[in-house]
Amino acid sequence: MPWSDLVAVAVVALTTTAVVGGLALLALLMLRRTSVVVQVCVLVLAAIVSVVASMVGAANQMYLSEHDLTVAIAVSAISGVVSLVLVAVLGWLVARNSRLLSLAARRIGAGERLESAGRYSNSELNALADELVATSAKLAESREREQRIEASRRELVAWISHDLRTPLSGIRAMAEALEDGIAADPARYHRQMRMQVDQLSSMVDDLFELSKIDSDALRLSLKEVSLYDIVSDTVADLRPASQGREIRVEAPLAQELVVMADPRQLSRAIGNLLMNVIQHTPQGSPITVAVDLVDDRAMVSVIDAGGGIDEADLDRVFEPAWRGSKARTPSLEDTRSSGGAGLGLGLAIVKGIMSAHRGEVSVRNVPGGCRFDLLLPRDASIGA
Repeated sequence: MPWSDLVAVAVVALTTTAVVGGLALLALLMLRRTSVVVQVCVLVLAAIVSVVASMVGAANQMYLSEHDLTVAIAVSAISGVVSLVLVAVLGWLVARNSRLLSLAARRIGAGERLESAGRYSNSELNALADELVATSAKLAESREREQRIEASRRELVAWISHDLRTPLSGIRAMAEALEDGIAADPARYHRQMRMQVDQLSSMVDDLFELSKIDSDALRLSLKEVSLYDIVSDTVADLRPASQGREIRVEAPLAQELVVMADPRQLSRAIGNLLMNVIQHTPQGSPITVAVDLVDDRAMVSVIDAGGGIDEADLDRVFEPAWRGSKARTPSLEDTRSSGGAGLGLGLAIVKGIMSAHRGEVSVRNVPGGCRFDLLLPRDASIGA
């Protein structure tokens, strides 16, 4: 075929394809809100029309016989119809799978947890279905966590109203007795009122500290400190509240262990753990505070003999207002000696302080009691 004829055929084909393509694009814009099946069929139909029209135009340029042109058009039309049917079937499958995935998404939106979103006709849709299942699991876990947090907040409000009312009622009763002049020992009443005020002040401090932790407003003053000094000073401060309980410090390596931490906050975390176990350990039972290195991380462990924690409650130990089972509830004598049981925020504050240090706190039962471990991160330990 001469180059001139080839160029003429190419021009005809390009012109015809451009015209048909423009019409198809206009049709797709008009049908943009219809089903994907209709849109795909429009594309295939445009391709068929473009081929047939190009063949007719080329036939006129090449002066093909009418018979040859008819055969060529028939072959193209038959192939196009078959292709159109196949594309329609494929589009129907895609539309059907899309509806099923939309239904799965609505189920997720309604709060249902999907175990499976079905299997589909291609790998992309199967991957999307797997992502929907994974998203459903994450959303379900998030909802459960939010429900636990909300329940914990309601419980905290209930405990706050109860625990604040108790000392306030006592202070009011003693103030009225002093005002009416019926207090047999005014000095004793004054001491008790001061103790109740100290208890209220401690509760308010705990609430303020927890609010800073929850709002991510806790700021640390990090410095190099001796972990053994912090532990020994904290133990010494709490010995008067131990009511004769033996507190042993085991620190084979701690004399040389230096960490990067906020000494006041770290001391508060250790003190909260100690006060917790003091309230739950029977008199005469030892309390052990161990300091060591584990996997290049500084660790402080507080081990008591308070009978342990129910396995079902271990995951809730560090929630605000959690107080545990009856076996772990402080006795009235211990509550009075330690200045009150508080709002149940101590362990939640411990967790917040350790998170601010990029550390961890964990609890597990051991024979006769339970063990709390404070782990400072690897890069917080700067020497041993």
